[in-house]
Amino acid sequence: MQALIADFELSEGIYSRAKIEDSDSVCLWLGANVMLEYSCDEANELLKSNLENARASLEVLVGDLHFLRDQQTITQVTIARIFNWDVHQRRSKQSVMKET
Repeated sequence: MQALIADFELSEGIYSRAKIEDSDSVCLWLGANVMLEYSCDEANELLKSNLENARASLEVLVGDLHFLRDQQTITQVTIARIFNWDVHQRRSKQSVMKET
């Protein structure tokens, strides 16, 4: 297997290039300043699992967004109907007052 050339960020705005030789393990940042070393197979399984979970979460979030858009439209239509009803009520009262 040939070496991998990777660009990575050392610090904000400072990048470096590295040549990564074939390795039996990789280190993954898990968050909260935690890094663990995994074999390539374990890392691949973990990353695939995380990708599947992220895709499932994305589907749920997209469904929630569609629901919220529908609710927003329903709310806007309801507000418009209430406003129109109020305008109709005020005009009716004004016409009754003019008749008397």
